[in-house]
Amino acid sequence: MTDRLDGVTTFVQVVEAGSFTLAAERLHLTRSAVGKVITRLEARLGARLINRTTRSQTLTEAGQAYYDRCVRALAELEEAEADLESERTEPRGRLRVSVPIAFGHHCVAPILFELARQNKELQIDISFTDRAVDLIEEGFDLAVRIGELHDSTSLAARHLGEQHMSIGAAPSYLAKYGVPVDLEDLDGHASIAYSRGGVIVPWHALNSEGHAQELRITPQLSLDDVQAIADAGIAGFGLVQLPCWLLARHVQSGELAYVRERCGGRPQDIHAVWPQTRYLPRKTRCAIDALVAEIPEMIPG
Repeated sequence: MTDRLDGVTTFVQVVEAGSFTLAAERLHLTRSAVGKVITRLEARLGARLINRTTRSQTLTEAGQAYYDRCVRALAELEEAEADLESERTEPRGRLRVSVPIAFGHHCVAPILFELARQNKELQIDISFTDRAVDLIEEGFDLAVRIGELHDSTSLAARHLGEQHMSIGAAPSYLAKYGVPVDLEDLDGHASIAYSRGGVIVPWHALNSEGHAQELRITPQLSLDDVQAIADAGIAGFGLVQLPCWLLARHVQSGELAYVRERCGGRPQDIHAVWPQTRYLPRKTRCAIDALVAEIPEMIPG
């Protein structure tokens, strides 16, 4: 019986490469050999799959339908092999991960450190940056993103939780200047602002009607790092508006106290993202599973 997969991978490579010549280079074959494989496949199927001229190639209607099914079939095979491999091997190799600076230090890095401790053949390379890296162009296997996913068409994603903003201050500051009860009470209080590129990012909070409104603050300090803002708040410089996961840590230690919880308006989604691929390596899958299992527990609900 003829091998039903004979010529299928070559056909898929020709379609995805866009030319017989480029497909031949990727397969380490001659262009003539690739052409003969496609001709034999068309003869076996009894249908023309590709219209080709000296300058171009286009899929026939039958070719497009066959290509779509071939891609799905090959993906199923790769997934089956990956599942078998994952059962008999531990994650190994180099895993490059991009994470936001503060969230990466406090929440992501400890999880990846433990993953490395449990898997000695896994080498994890973590890059701390608040810049949205280009995963494919810059060679990252995985990233954690806070906020909207602008390049979601080229990425796969898993939701890890939501980041709410809360307002707090040092207990010593509140004892001296009083605890603001209403939004109007925030006027006149000292504050520490977040700045990006020298531009102060305004505070927003939900009013009594549940709508977000911009708050009038006059910061003495503006910083471009949320941990530095927390440190300034602990030092008593004034009110701080911080992500829930960071403020909660300092509230638990007694360094800061809540003024208003989950008040910042629309929350930001937190995702693990990675390049779309038919085959997800074991090392990447393990890291994603660890983040999905542990990150939600670190974010106050």
